[in-house]
Amino acid sequence: MKNPLHYQLSEYDCGPTSMHNAMSFLFEREEIPPEVIRNIMLYCLDCWDTKGIPGKKGTSCTAMMFLCHWLDGLGRIGQLPVSGQYISGKNVYVGKTGLIHDTLICKGAAVVRLHYEVPHYVLFTGEQGEHIQMFDPYYQEEAFSQPDVQLIVDHPFSYNRLVPFSYFNKETTELYSLGTMEEREAVLLFNEHTKRTMDKTIEYFI
Repeated sequence: MKNPLHYQLSEYDCGPTSMHNAMSFLFEREEIPPEVIRNIMLYCLDCWDTKGIPGKKGTSCTAMMFLCHWLDGLGRIGQLPVSGQYISGKNVYVGKTGLIHDTLICKGAAVVRLHYEVPHYVLFTGEQGEHIQMFDPYYQEEAFSQPDVQLIVDHPFSYNRLVPFSYFNKETTELYSLGTMEEREAVLLFNEHTKRTMDKTIEYFI
């Protein structure tokens, strides 16, 4: 059985929430070992704010990289059919080419760092035309002032936002922009039992 994706409990836990959501999206509830849930919370929320309060600056890129490698290792020893790849810089790009696109069309998921007033983690679960199907763990009821960013309420197991590609690739701090190349990062995750191979997803045009 799959669980609905869930929202962060505070202003700070978008990172662990998005990683938990990636597991919920990719795996049945019965498949997920408690060690995965524990370690996501153990390694995230590792940043201190300017007053030295732990967790109040969210989750670091280093923690996300470590979690990705740990999950990939878990898959390699046969504890869960999961694989992961950490990407950064120019490899983090939204469009019909690139690693994020390949991940989504192969039924994977991507935990992506972008801007939502502050650096923020979300989950990409698919593409729909020139839009990303995204689950943003920050709960919002009111529609965005940007009319082309859609709130979605009827897909609780996969996405709650539909966002045009054009929002992501900006090197700014605007809504949902990926920001400068130096700060871009994403964790690409697969369930190896449901992953599509690339040769089965290529379309041939005559």
